[in-house]
Amino acid sequence: MFTELSGAASRAKQDRRHLRHPLLALASLVVLAGCASVGPDYRPPDGPDYPAWHNAVASTHATPADARALALWWTQFHDPTLDALIDAALAGNTDLKTALARLDEVRARRGLARAQQMPELDASASARTQAARPAETTVTTRSYDANLSLSWELDLFGGKRRALEAAEADLAAAQANLYAVRVSLIAAVANAYVDLRTAENRLAVLQATLDSRGETDQITRWREQAGLASTLDVAQSRSSLEQARAALPAVERSLSEARNQIALLLGKTPGAVDAMIGAKRALPELSFSLALGIPADTLQQRPDVRVAERQLAAATARVGEAQAQRYPKLTLSGSIGVDALSASDLFRPEAVLASLAGGIAAPIFDAGRITQSIAIQDAQQQQALINWQATVLRAMHEVENALVAWRTSNERFASLGVAVTAAVQAEQLASQRYAAGLIDLSVLLDTQRTLLSLQDQQTSAQGDRATALVNLYKALGGGWSPDAAGAQPAVGDTRND
Repeated sequence: MFTELSGAASRAKQDRRHLRHPLLALASLVVLAGCASVGPDYRPPDGPDYPAWHNAVASTHATPADARALALWWTQFHDPTLDALIDAALAGNTDLKTALARLDEVRARRGLARAQQMPELDASASARTQAARPAETTVTTRSYDANLSLSWELDLFGGKRRALEAAEADLAAAQANLYAVRVSLIAAVANAYVDLRTAENRLAVLQATLDSRGETDQITRWREQAGLASTLDVAQSRSSLEQARAALPAVERSLSEARNQIALLLGKTPGAVDAMIGAKRALPELSFSLALGIPADTLQQRPDVRVAERQLAAATARVGEAQAQRYPKLTLSGSIGVDALSASDLFRPEAVLASLAGGIAAPIFDAGRITQSIAIQDAQQQQALINWQATVLRAMHEVENALVAWRTSNERFASLGVAVTAAVQAEQLASQRYAAGLIDLSVLLDTQRTLLSLQDQQTSAQGDRATALVNLYKALGGGWSPDAAGAQPAVGDTRND
């Protein structure tokens, strides 16, 4: 038995001498493994020729496409309540938290793809005791061994490198998607806030109208008592008053829905944000005259365009990953360990055992599985390219439509302002003349109805104007900026590694 162990130790010495040549070969293979990657190399697609925006107005003044203006566009309203609501939404919105969790998942998948390129190292150790009684005596033998084993599939044709490229692109897409959710969230909070303030101002207009028509109704009753007005006049006056009062519930419902929408966007229960919203405020207005000179390549700012482009990069890398399955796989394995009959012998050179082996496997027949897998990835790459093109086109149309909405909402608001001024004068004159008995009640009621309609339209138009601006900033990808990241409120833990 001891003779066999001595022979094993002698062979171990010879094995260590013979390992030198395989190690040189291994080093050569490692160098080769980093040199080749099958499949197409990704190149960003050529975008469409960005035309000058049809509804933009050239200007040398600040524009909504300025980096600072885009990153923190809502602060230009100088509304502390809106600022606080958006900060709270960025901290508590459930959709944003989901996107952040998705980013963490994709980051872990990238780490997994990176780990697939590395060798695996395992360790083991054991101790054994064996007793035998060949005669009247008991013979006890002990043995000890420890072993380190390594296995490594060399990435000779770049399949794993392509997988890592795809994982890196997926991570970048997930990061851009997080910011896409952020852009949509900020715009949604701002729009809900505009809806809320619009409803509050519409209620104020209705309340003022009720007060005015209440006075008219009282005057009409006095005139009836004095024999200067008929019962028909009283009925018409009362009808006009109640008609205005009937409009209150619909506006109050809009106000309640806007409050609840804000609470939902902030991740709160209904009523939980009423204290933050506070008392009635004026509608958000810019503190300067906005110019619409927008650079043609502004669409690159939009995170959804970045998501689509990174998805195309990932799909391209997966084509190469699939093509690598056609080629042979080389696996290297090695081990080094000790084997001795006593613990004290474990550190003797004669106890050392080592081995190095290599294996190669190549597909010969798989009934077209690899070919079809490549075809699938080719088709998915084509889909990703079409999706990118569609995303860019959709972005162009959204910007153009937002520019139209901003321009026309300003024009409508300005026209209604002139109309309301004239209607106020007409209503004041009609009230004075009716009180003096110079005109019929129907004339006064007509002017009051016209004034209410125009004031309500003006308030709604003011809200539409603010909404159009919010949507313009959203269409331009406002709410984040890689060039102004330091100026942005943090969104959870968005580690860039």
